[in-house]
Amino acid sequence: NLSELIDRFVADFKAQGPPKPNTDEGGAVLPSCADLFVYYKKCMVQCSQLSTGEPMIALTTIFQKYLREYAWKILSGNLPKTSSSSGGLTISSLLKEKEGSEVARFTLEELCLICSILSTAEYCLATTQQLEEKLKEKVDVSLTERINLTGEMDTFSTVISSSIQLLVQDLDAACDPALIAMSKMPWQNVEHVGDQSPYVTSVILHIKQNVPIIRDNLASTRKYFTQFCIKFANSFIPKFITHLFKCKPISMVGAEQLLLDTHSLKMVLLDLPSIGSQVVRKAPASYTKIVVKGMTRAEMILKVVMAPHEPLVVFVDNYIKLLTDCNTETFQKILDMKGLKRSEQSSMLELLRQRLPAPPSGTESSSTLSLMAPTPEQESSRIRKLEKLIKKRL
Repeated sequence: NLSELIDRFVADFKAQGPPKPNTDEGGAVLPSCADLFVYYKKCMVQCSQLSTGEPMIALTTIFQKYLREYAWKILSGNLPKTSSSSGGLTISSLLKEKEGSEVARFTLEELCLICSILSTAEYCLATTQQLEEKLKEKVDVSLTERINLTGEMDTFSTVISSSIQLLVQDLDAACDPALIAMSKMPWQNVEHVGDQSPYVTSVILHIKQNVPIIRDNLASTRKYFTQFCIKFANSFIPKFITHLFKCKPISMVGAEQLLLDTHSLKMVLLDLPSIGSQVVRKAPASYTKIVVKGMTRAEMILKVVMAPHEPLVVFVDNYIKLLTDCNTETFQKILDMKGLKRSEQSSMLELLRQRLPAPPSGTESSSTLSLMAPTPEQESSRIRKLEKLIKKRL
């Protein structure tokens, strides 16, 4: 019976272990789900030959019960648990460029298992939808309304979301020590702009370690790989900006170095979907838009930090032009980054409140334009010099 079949699947999974990485098994749909639906089909055909009335409704209820059991016992129950440790990387080791010593929180096997469970949940979701359609075809027309497997489809959708979230959390957590190291660096003491900082190298290393594994193991389900990329960008970029605000006080040269670092991270994030791949595909537009918007905001914050705060009116107007989401809270954080005392900030904040434009009633095309392409007047010669340096390095 079905209860024994589910128990056998659980026992088989324990005996055989998770799918093997670097083989055809890696990230593949678990074979047990195909066995389950083949068994369901036989039951449905036999039952419909005997009756297309109430017994079919009873069979549907049994199907629902064991679809949920499969989702819980075979899929959710086998997702690896996240570790509470934050990895063995210390800030000092990062600053001494020893970032290569840290390992990702999930092993290669665990990453492959999460991808396998995700692929299996996607297969179950699609096949459950087909099962519902077949049951409605077989049952008496008067009973079709009582066939509804939406709850079971939602359960498989939840497994997919949980799997993506685990993959995002793992990469996110691997990057955390690098962002903490960035916020602890003495930016006011930076004397010259060099290559990208060690914390950037560390973030890039983790992306290069994790993303190709996830992409290869989700090759059969590109849309969920895209979802992973989008969710990671939506998690990492705001966190990066939060840590950027903690870099205080910053010297002019320190801000230039941070701008170079931010640009390097932006380029890597734009390349993230195809990083380490032989086949370079254009990143999905939905993903690129998130990265460009978020990382351009980080660049604009640094450009405001680099601008001289006198004359005051010019500085405030420059802030309003460069940041489309300009508000007093962000402005105060920028003033803190510049190392200005609170007594100096009060008059600047008051001027900002006076000069903030009224909320636009129509489109924000002009604001977007100023965000994407600041005019030369908004840039100091030092910023222009730095941008030439960035282009040269690229």
